[in-house]
Amino acid sequence: MKEHLKRFGERVRQLRLAANLSQEQLADRCHLHRTYIGGVERGERNVGLLNVYAIAAALREPIENLFCDRKPSTQKTATIGKLGKLRNDKAT
Repeated sequence: MKEHLKRFGERVRQLRLAANLSQEQLADRCHLHRTYIGGVERGERNVGLLNVYAIAAALREPIENLFCDRKPSTQKTATIGKLGKLRNDKAT
């Protein structure tokens, strides 16, 4: 199980760097803490589905790109608008 978390974290880091974002910038876009993003990238966090979606949206990547080794997307399908609605629904 730990290996899956490590691979997922490596992929998040790869996409973050391809987007020229710092951990802090990505965290701000996700409305998460910078240390949480660091833990995800190191494979120390078992990331919940809403946070996976938030990370994909913040990276402007289709969610499936977080789970495979495709090149970063040129077609940015995840949107911050969808993320805002999802995070608001989570809060209620």
